[in-house]
Amino acid sequence: MRIGVIGAGAVGGVFAALLSAQGHEVEVVARGRQLDAIRADGLHLDGGWGDHLVYVQAGEALTSVPELAILATKAQDAATALAANAARLDGVPVLVVQNGLGGLRVAHQELPRSPLLGGLALFAASYLEPGHVTVTGANPTVIGAGPGADDALLRTVADVVGAALPVEVTRDIVGAQWTKLLINHVNALPAITGMSVQEVIADAPLRRIMTASMRETARVARRTGVRFGRVQGISGAVIGLVGALPLALGSLLPRLLARRMGDVPNPGSTLQSIRRGQPTEIDFLNGAVVEHARAAGLDSPVNDRIVELVHEVERTGEFIARDDVIRRIPL
Repeated sequence: MRIGVIGAGAVGGVFAALLSAQGHEVEVVARGRQLDAIRADGLHLDGGWGDHLVYVQAGEALTSVPELAILATKAQDAATALAANAARLDGVPVLVVQNGLGGLRVAHQELPRSPLLGGLALFAASYLEPGHVTVTGANPTVIGAGPGADDALLRTVADVVGAALPVEVTRDIVGAQWTKLLINHVNALPAITGMSVQEVIADAPLRRIMTASMRETARVARRTGVRFGRVQGISGAVIGLVGALPLALGSLLPRLLARRMGDVPNPGSTLQSIRRGQPTEIDFLNGAVVEHARAAGLDSPVNDRIVELVHEVERTGEFIARDDVIRRIPL
């Protein structure tokens, strides 16, 4: 199958390498040093799903019409990337693999004739040098039907992707996105402090802040009628409990997530962006909670402050000391 991967960073690089290794004709869209490295030396993937070096067509835009496209850019880059490739993607099925909320809505606005599927990459991958991606947590990808996609297309895409990496199919991609949004709250504090996800969760005061942001998210979701979906073996009911339990009990969720990550330090995607000097997705993660809360006339003070501090680190290029973070996000 001809497959176009738009955004060949950590997540897109995993899809591109593993699908190419399966024998598919893969073309990737990348930029800067990542594009130069893939063109010169191929795309190297190692870690949880083995060692692969693949050579794929790479450019700043697609040069041919794929049979399936995978959008794996950062959320803030999605509209621009889709617009730049719209001529090759009109009517083509697109799997939108992004953090946060709104990815399917943006894709539908840019490609109204394309059937869309939503994807949630639960695996952990690090892209810390051009052309090289490491899988640090070999977890599945959740796929569900979005606008214009029927069950037949969902099965086809799940089968194609599932032959390359583990896949779970959901009938409620929006509920699953909210669950992944809450799980992704592990990303913000590492971006603020420069610590790994595991280090943040092992630190009791920082873990309390992380849990408070998750609890606030669960409460906003409940009060606005959102139903959490099952993701990574974690049921929506368990996620909902985070909003009702005391912080001490709610912190069991971050501990569980840390155990699943293993011992390899996981920087999280937001910290990876900080280290590369790129804008982060924070407005589409914790910021999505803030936006959703405001639209419903609700407060979200913990997520408000977290978003502010991530933007401060983006602006200054300096991490914030652990003790200052604890002082500046009072619970």
